[in-house]
Amino acid sequence: MPHRDPRQRLRRIRLIATCLLAAMAALFVAARLLQPGYPWLGFVAAFAEAAMVGGLADWFAVTALFRHPLGLPIPHTAIIPRNKDRIGANIAEFLEHNFITPDVVRSELQDIDLAGVAARWLADEANSRAVAERIVGTIPAVLNMVEDRDAAAFVGGALSSSLKDVRLAPVLAQVLTVLVSGRQHVRLLQKVLGLVAHALEENRGYIRQKVHEHSPKWIPRMVDEKFFERLMDGIGSILDDMANEDGAWRQRFQLLVEELIDNLQHSPEYEDKLRALLTRGLEHPLFRAYVAEVWTDLRERLLNAGASPESRLLLRVQDAVRIFANALAQNEPVRIKLNDWLKGFAAEAIVERRGLIVAVVQKVIDKWDAETVSAKLEQQVGSDLQFIRISGTLVGGVVGVLLYSVSLLLGAH
Repeated sequence: MPHRDPRQRLRRIRLIATCLLAAMAALFVAARLLQPGYPWLGFVAAFAEAAMVGGLADWFAVTALFRHPLGLPIPHTAIIPRNKDRIGANIAEFLEHNFITPDVVRSELQDIDLAGVAARWLADEANSRAVAERIVGTIPAVLNMVEDRDAAAFVGGALSSSLKDVRLAPVLAQVLTVLVSGRQHVRLLQKVLGLVAHALEENRGYIRQKVHEHSPKWIPRMVDEKFFERLMDGIGSILDDMANEDGAWRQRFQLLVEELIDNLQHSPEYEDKLRALLTRGLEHPLFRAYVAEVWTDLRERLLNAGASPESRLLLRVQDAVRIFANALAQNEPVRIKLNDWLKGFAAEAIVERRGLIVAVVQKVIDKWDAETVSAKLEQQVGSDLQFIRISGTLVGGVVGVLLYSVSLLLGAH
């Protein structure tokens, strides 16, 4: 159905009400002129007369709301133009205390499935693509805002700030306790010993050469060779003893680990040493250079990945958006929790800013001149007020007939 202009509707209803009033006036004149020959026209004249009075009274009341009737500055007319500012303030206050309240806002949001709507919208391929393009499109702007040295400083500062209130020694003690309880420290030791043994075996020739290079020239080469063999056998024997679970080396290693855990848990000195070591490491130029290098490589990869319309990054982000949407649509408990959070956030945000909302309403009304406010309000409610004129005309006529009948009955007595 086409939308009807409220101004056209107002003009049409106003014309009907005015024509009805004019018809009552014409009917009254005709009935009065013909009444001597047709006494029954007294009822018609009474109807028309009362209808004119009712129609004129309602016309005056309706017109007095928006302007001075006939342009005459009659007191208590043009009510809306004269009270524009007060009306704006009252409308704003009415909105604030009757519409934008916590109970009303929560009630209106109660039956809205915000998470479900978002999930269904994101599940659409075109929408997920648009969201992915928007996310990927912001990457270059964000990356180009950050200089390499700023990234290194930020990472170092962020780590320092995040670890400032953390006691490092007890945390490390807990990690070691977990490793010891699962005998991971033994597996780690075995792995290290295996690597050392493999490295010695792989570099036997290099070690033999170094032994010969550092031996005095007067010592026979055969003696160097025996020294080398005994050195390698001695190192191998030590490694075997350390790998033996029942050996003295293993027991000593276990005691050292337990002692370290105890010191980390109870010795402030270890905490200070760890803190100083971490601080020196984060402030070291090598660390900052490494972070800057990693950041540069990461930034280049992200920029190259987002440059193509069909880049893997874009496709992965789109897939992630669709997976999130499908998971959200299928997981009702998560959707309920998300809805509760969204509704609570929306309600709090709206209610906390209702002062700004009503201030905008009042500010807009204050900017309008009196004629504009009057015209806008008349366009919205004027048609209904014109129907009051029509009803007043007809009701007045009926009342007039009743009063005329009562007067005839009283005269007959």
